[in-house]
Amino acid sequence: MLAGFLTLVLCQFAGEVLVTWLGWPVPGPVAGMLLLFVLLLLRGLVAGHSVPAPLEQVSGGLIQYLSLFFLPAGIGIFFLPDGFAGQWLPLALVIVPGTLLALLATALLLQAMLGKPVKKRA
Repeated sequence: MLAGFLTLVLCQFAGEVLVTWLGWPVPGPVAGMLLLFVLLLLRGLVAGHSVPAPLEQVSGGLIQYLSLFFLPAGIGIFFLPDGFAGQWLPLALVIVPGTLLALLATALLLQAMLGKPVKKRA
C-alpha cells in the first residue's frame, strides 16, 4: 500500500517539476496524472501486466472518498461570495453543459467498452 501511495506522490511531483520546467499552463497534478496514465499504458503494452496491486488498492481507497476532496471548493464559494457575485451566469453556462458532455462521454465510453452498440434514435 505504501508503494502505491509513493507512486501517486512521485507522479504528482514529476508533473509539478515538468510543468514548472516547461512552463505549461496546466496544473502539476494533471500532468502527473497523465504521466501515470502513460506509465501504466507502457507497462501494459510492454510487460502485459495490469495495474500493480498496491496502486490499485490505494487508488480504490482514494476514489471511495473522492467526494470529500470537493468540499474545500464548495465551501470556498459560500465563504467568498463577493468574488462570485457577478459570475453565476458564466459559471452555470460552463458547469451545466460541461457536466452533460461528461455524462454523454462516459455513457458512450461505457457502451464501447462493454461492446454494446449505440442505438440511434430516429
